[in-house]
Amino acid sequence: MAYANTTRAASTGPVDRIAQIYRTLAEALARRRIFRQTRRELNALTARELADLGIHRSQITRIALEAAYGK
Repeated sequence: MAYANTTRAASTGPVDRIAQIYRTLAEALARRRIFRQTRRELNALTARELADLGIHRSQITRIALEAAYGK
């Protein structure tokens, strides 16, 4: 019995590396955009609105980081 086994080596040429760098950069920019938007929106809230949400103003950066990058 004959078996045909074909394997394809992962292409790591210069074009693939540039494409990966582009994807990584695009993802980083998207996460940064989420961080900045979340922080901006929470900073726009009044102290009363933040209290209603159970958030202290000192927690805004941490919350924005979790929204963008996870825990």
